[in-house]
Amino acid sequence: MLFKKNVVIPEYYEFFNSVKIISGYKALETIPFELSRLGAKRPIIITDKGVAQAGLIKHVVDSFSGTDTVIGAVFDETPQDSSNVVVNQIASIYRANNCDSIIAVGGGSAIDTAKGVNIVITENSDDLLKFMGNYRLNKPMKPFVVIPTTAGTGSEVTMVAVIANPEKNVKMAFTSDLLLPKFAVLDPRMTASMPPKITAATGMDALTHAVEAFIGTQKNPVSDAFAAAAMELIRDNIKTAVTDGGNKDVRLAMANAALLAGLAFSNSMVGIVHATAHATGGVCHVPHGIANSILLPFGLEFYIGKSPKTKEYIESLLLHVAGPEVYVQTPSVERAAKAVTAIRNITGELNKLCGLPVRLSEAGVTEDKLESIAKTALNDGALSFSPVEVSFEEALGVLKAAY
Repeated sequence: MLFKKNVVIPEYYEFFNSVKIISGYKALETIPFELSRLGAKRPIIITDKGVAQAGLIKHVVDSFSGTDTVIGAVFDETPQDSSNVVVNQIASIYRANNCDSIIAVGGGSAIDTAKGVNIVITENSDDLLKFMGNYRLNKPMKPFVVIPTTAGTGSEVTMVAVIANPEKNVKMAFTSDLLLPKFAVLDPRMTASMPPKITAATGMDALTHAVEAFIGTQKNPVSDAFAAAAMELIRDNIKTAVTDGGNKDVRLAMANAALLAGLAFSNSMVGIVHATAHATGGVCHVPHGIANSILLPFGLEFYIGKSPKTKEYIESLLLHVAGPEVYVQTPSVERAAKAVTAIRNITGELNKLCGLPVRLSEAGVTEDKLESIAKTALNDGALSFSPVEVSFEEALGVLKAAY
């Protein structure tokens, strides 16, 4: 690799994302026109009860007033951990109502479910398991739109879906650029009702995406640019988003931050923080954003002690998570530790503002579960992109430090 002022140019890299991004205070009103450009006039809306009860679907439906586009069906019973059973149920509704496109409104579960529906509709199948894995899809998908209602997952610009198969007792992962939506709509009306603690957790989820993308094995100048912009937006806006949720400027900034972080990590990937967070969620049912928020500083400290190259990247993080003045005033040998401290300062303030946990014990994890979490983390796909190899003892050490 060639190095020039902290910009890393790999000997070879790829970056891809085809999603059209529509962001703004009246972004929802563009949906009928954008769908018509794709030849779609009868979409199904896929969401969950929480989103529906918050009145957010009305914003979407109202955007079709005065147009010749008709909502073919609304499915608002997507569970938190969706499955192939739900996907097949929605696909039947799609077919029965002669729908021709899909609009996902919600967080990661609704979006992943919609991606699964698109697979079975496009492939005319009811067996998602046949398409599990990487790049198993070949047919062009139905027109697909995503309207995120959280500012965290970045799923609106990722080519991945994870859907459970309860019969086989597995979580099926799908990766294909064909899963990418045709366009994503960021409108501050759709995130304004998020409670403070969820705002904090999803914002820290996005920060973790950006940070791990910035230090990952597949980092490149394009992913770095998106990750850096995401970190700076979160640094400057997350606390106000928690304390003043009705601030539409801040909500739009956080929505863009989550999207930028999604663009970054879907290409450069993640590492030990996500691996241990996934495992913590699987074993102890800790929400993903909370697990990421807790584990992020401890994962970074692990990297600092294990990889000089990654330590250099973490030093550069300081510029984006603390700002240029702090970066310049901090001696280079102290910048990596200072970057971790800056992240801890953010989570510490969020803890005071809304009770966001800063320790695994505060999130309901019991000490006797740590070994099980560590074992599960070793089998997580994210760990294959870690800048260094991670043993069971090392994963357990990170978890104990975070406990």
